[in-house]
Amino acid sequence: MSKVRILPETVANKIAAGEVVERPASIVKELVENALDAGARSVQVEVAGGGKRLIAVTDDGCGMTRDDALLAFERHATSKLRTADDLLSVSTLGFRGEALPTISAVSRLVLETRVPDEDQGTRIEWAAGKMVSVKPVGVPVGTKVSASDLFYSLPARRKFLRSDTVELGHIASLVTHYALAFPEKHFVLKTPTLEIINAAPAGRLADRVYQLFGRQTLEELIEIPEHSAPMRFAITDPEPDEGEAAEQISMHGFASRPQIERPNRNNIYIFVNQRLIRDRLVLHAIHEAYRNLMPQGVFPMVLLFLEMPYTAVDVNVHPSKIEVRFRHSSFVHDFVRDSIRMALSRARAVATFPGHAAAAPVAEQPRADAPLTAGAAPNVAAPAFVPNVGALAPAGPAPVPLGGGMAAGQGFELTEGPVRPELQRLGFEPGQSIEIGAGEADFAEQFRAAAQTQQASEARPESIATLKPLGQVNNSFIVAVNGEGLWIVDQHVAHERVLFEQHLAARRAGQMAGQRLLVPLVIELSPKQIVIFDQIAEELSANGFEVSPMGPRTVAIQAAPAGVAGSDAEKLLEEILDGIERENQAVSLETLQRKIAASTACRAAIKAYMPLDQPKMEWLLAELSRTEYPMSCPHGRPVLLRYSVKEIEKAFKRI
Repeated sequence: MSKVRILPETVANKIAAGEVVERPASIVKELVENALDAGARSVQVEVAGGGKRLIAVTDDGCGMTRDDALLAFERHATSKLRTADDLLSVSTLGFRGEALPTISAVSRLVLETRVPDEDQGTRIEWAAGKMVSVKPVGVPVGTKVSASDLFYSLPARRKFLRSDTVELGHIASLVTHYALAFPEKHFVLKTPTLEIINAAPAGRLADRVYQLFGRQTLEELIEIPEHSAPMRFAITDPEPDEGEAAEQISMHGFASRPQIERPNRNNIYIFVNQRLIRDRLVLHAIHEAYRNLMPQGVFPMVLLFLEMPYTAVDVNVHPSKIEVRFRHSSFVHDFVRDSIRMALSRARAVATFPGHAAAAPVAEQPRADAPLTAGAAPNVAAPAFVPNVGALAPAGPAPVPLGGGMAAGQGFELTEGPVRPELQRLGFEPGQSIEIGAGEADFAEQFRAAAQTQQASEARPESIATLKPLGQVNNSFIVAVNGEGLWIVDQHVAHERVLFEQHLAARRAGQMAGQRLLVPLVIELSPKQIVIFDQIAEELSANGFEVSPMGPRTVAIQAAPAGVAGSDAEKLLEEILDGIERENQAVSLETLQRKIAASTACRAAIKAYMPLDQPKMEWLLAELSRTEYPMSCPHGRPVLLRYSVKEIEKAFKRI
């Protein structure tokens, strides 16, 4: 007897349902995507019992004829693909033709639909994968799909569902994502007792953010103006054929100020061609953009909207269509990282005292040669209810190999990547298209010109350069004043930020100086440290180190970066090697330079409990005002706290 059998259709349908329908939110996702693909201007989602008792999605899209409605319940039946080549350029949210047959296999499903040119619609009822009835019905143009009693025919699967509240939270998160991706459409999410989301069509993304998250969240965000670039830059692609245009990638969105910290990645929203995605490469780019600006273990809030040719991204790599693969992955990574960095450099916000954290953050305007802050809060009515929802982002770490390096978990590899430090200091106007195909210098020049044009039309308030030091608290914190209020500056991390940026500038100019030690330090390294040292020895030398192998596991430190005491040289080298070992991934050259600069600056900076005279405090504040990111140290801790004049007046009951 043969051991190989063809599975019965009912079993195959339930296996397919397990791939597509993981929980109630999975059904909402499939049905909302179908509604949007049908051209709906309004999508209403009703749920009961966390979606376990009922999910109903109603849209005003194009609807279906009776024949199409019946055919839609066949497996792999779709109107969105014709040939296998169409999979290489998927332009719709759904395309597999799995939604209706798999949902009907695990629930009691009713579909009601009508097209504009017919007087009556069609009602089809299914239960546990079997058709129950088909009949005409009077319904509005569009489609309504109701799925009730989820997994009633599979009680074992039903036991794995979470509480009604948890499942409703996943649904609210999902509807929030699509409301962000399609601000021009109307989204409603409600239960029998509560209207959770009612987001009317919004003219701007900022208006939609306000509708969903409220004013305080919007004021914590920095706008990333829309900009684009050819995707043939900095990649090993052949030159385009004659008459062939280079593929363009564009991006816009919002990123939170560095002092705004979230405990997890649930507030990172990534969309590609209006499709919600969960991508480790883009998450890593976001992490790199905030490197040296935020502490380890905390995360920003980011809303990113990427647009690129459908042929440049493969969405057919996972049944849920959440994961994607980019054709130019390294370029996408660097484009996202640099875009966020430039937006952050334009808004050098200063943290307020913790007791006044409820006050709206006030953006500190930069010096004359830096770009300015973008965007203000929209003037829209406050929502009746703001959902507390999270993103469908992975809970784990997001390391990825860059530039063709090793995958995470396979060890360390140093990779060459495009280093464009000047882009961090440059701004750009909303809607500007940046042509970078001609080379890095032209790209930088266009950003610089855009920044200068914007600066000429806006006034700047007093900056950190106007601070006058009054003294120290506990020989660790400088107290200073200016027209904006009272300031406290952490002297160690302030000097750390100054030295960090000076170190990077000197390294990139090839002018790093080292200082020889009177007596070489001989240290023994672990096997992993030896491997990493061998990989980065050249970069260590370029940063002021002179380290020579003395044996299989022994090295001698003969020189250290300028400013680092001889007694700290051994600890500094071990700190650099151990820090890279913990990453356990491919590290770009720029990331390595920043790690070395951060560790070196920390060792060489003014320490806490160190008395400073008036000239020394004035010098430190003046140097800090000339840095790009004076608000945080290279490890992400705040440098300055401001107690504004308005806050002082409120505390004394003057206002």
